Amino acid sequence: MNAKATAPSAPERTGAAGADRKAPKADLSRDQILSAAAKLFRDQGYSGTTLRQIAAAAQMKAGSIYYHFSSKDQILDEVLDAGIARNFAAVREAVAACPAEATAEERILAAIAAHMRTLLSSSEFTAVDIRIFGQLPPEIRLRHQSKRSEYARYWDGLFRAAIESGEFRKDIKIAPLRQFVLGALNWTVEWFDPDTQSIDELIDRCTKLIMSGVKSA
Repeated sequence: MNAKATAPSAPERTGAAGADRKAPKADLSRDQILSAAAKLFRDQGYSGTTLRQIAAAAQMKAGSIYYHFSSKDQILDEVLDAGIARNFAAVREAVAACPAEATAEERILAAIAAHMRTLLSSSEFTAVDIRIFGQLPPEIRLRHQSKRSEYARYWDGLFRAAIESGEFRKDIKIAPLRQFVLGALNWTVEWFDPDTQSIDELIDRCTKLIMSGVKSA
């Protein structure tokens, strides 16, 4: 996973000794390009976005992009990696924060909330991965399949624990359940309106709908 793609884009970063230091100008420019590209990929798609447009959105000359990236594909690769990495990190952190005595259901609820908050409030990077991944050429999708599969396996483990503990119905098939849950959660990026409800309200409604269909009697 590319560290630069997932690094914070703020001008202050933390050094190895824990003290704040100014981020190098080159890193700031790189982050600026990635952020601009993510917005364009999200709104215009992969084929509809050009390097010249990315440069303009990043407020730099088109030729300057080649100091940081060799091609549009390399920029896209880092944007996609950042999207899945941010969601995965948020979900793992939320599950790890659950108390040792937490039930499998409680861990799943924490994972759902973290996934949705990251998706809806923190980054256009996650939206790119959801909106355009299926439209990308096969060779690009293949480069990112392993990371997506790793995230899927993590969710499979959460659901398996709930089935084995008896909290979820025994007739539930794990892969279709994960595909349904993540598909439903991811689709909220297309219709969620913060002016009509809060993210917390949406999380509450989604979790109630999901859990009502899978919990043991």
